[in-house]
Amino acid sequence: MRVLGIETSCDETSAAVVAGDGDGARVASCVILSQDVHAVYRGVVPELASRAHLVAIGPVVDHALEGAGVGLGDVDLIAVTEGPGLIGALLVGVSYAKGLSLAAARPLVGVHHLEAHLFGTALDDPAAVPPFIGLIVSGGHSLLLDVPAWGDYRLLGETRDDAVGEAFDKVAALLEVGYPGGPAVEKGARGGDPARYRFPRPMLNARQRPGERDYYDLSMSGLKTAMIHAVKASADLAADRPHLARGFQDAVIEVLVTKTLRAVEQCGRQRVVLGGGVACNRALREAMAAALLARGATLHAPSPRLSTDNAAMIARAGLFRAAEAGRPVDAAARLPFPGLVRA
Repeated sequence: MRVLGIETSCDETSAAVVAGDGDGARVASCVILSQDVHAVYRGVVPELASRAHLVAIGPVVDHALEGAGVGLGDVDLIAVTEGPGLIGALLVGVSYAKGLSLAAARPLVGVHHLEAHLFGTALDDPAAVPPFIGLIVSGGHSLLLDVPAWGDYRLLGETRDDAVGEAFDKVAALLEVGYPGGPAVEKGARGGDPARYRFPRPMLNARQRPGERDYYDLSMSGLKTAMIHAVKASADLAADRPHLARGFQDAVIEVLVTKTLRAVEQCGRQRVVLGGGVACNRALREAMAAALLARGATLHAPSPRLSTDNAAMIARAGLFRAAEAGRPVDAAARLPFPGLVRA
């Protein structure tokens, strides 16, 4: 089966073709066009994102089909992100996908963006399949999930304020190291002294017990406040910048690793699957992999191209949801996660 995926939830215009069945599906082609205009504003400007999608969507889809060596008529299913995301950006992708579906007489299925992040890793790594603990960390979302099977998701924890990726972006702005913040802070942290700044580990203490929401939930607001005070107190920001970046990154990683290990132990899982843009962070991957190895578990992280927003993961999730083709597909800035229940 061939699935054409389309992704326009934020500031990447992407199209991909995934071929195969079930967990054997693989990427035939994937095109991702990122928008650099937002760097000037140190964050995504929704109106600019929507306009850029309008310009790019046609050529990106054409290039993805060409890369897979197929035409639109050779596609069995079209999958598109219908939410969550920026409503204007989503509307571009959904409207274009509806047009293609009508023109080619091909079924259309809407995909939840966060569910797709769980599927993305398996396109590179055949072992990244349920049961597993899923950690989705991106610019807009941070979720810790138990995944007994595809379509069956137990919410263990989530952020109570900023997502992890958003916190990286805001700290990058504080440190004046550029946008997007994740890669910039990670690069700066490589030259930092881990002993120079010891920031608080938010919502992490030994008194927390299973059954309490604090046991798995995340919060970045207190850590950001500590960073603000540290930056203001610095007499030489240029000299302190790498140490501040390292202190911030170490705090975030310790929280994420500790919360994930709690989930592994309580749920009895042997695999952890990362998803979302922050999954690109090498320090996070290394710390998580080492901690899991010590407990006889394994980490499965997506390749860089499948960490950020991409249409390959949308196509793979669409393949799983193929039976739902025919239901109405509409863009929604907020969209319930299918199959998700709080543990």
